[in-house]
Amino acid sequence: MAFPPNYNQDRNNRARAKARKALDKQQEREERAAQRKRERAAEEPQSATQPQTPETK
Repeated sequence: MAFPPNYNQDRNNRARAKARKALDKQQEREERAAQRKRERAAEEPQSATQPQTPETK
């Protein structure tokens, strides 16, 4: 006689796959956000990122 299916194991496998997929999706979103931040930083002129000193008279 064959073993009966283990429903709890199947459910746990599906839950692990779902969590892994969500984690992969979140990492992809974070990578794209970091890429956009790097692109914006490269587009900004250098004078805008450096603090300006007040002129003395």
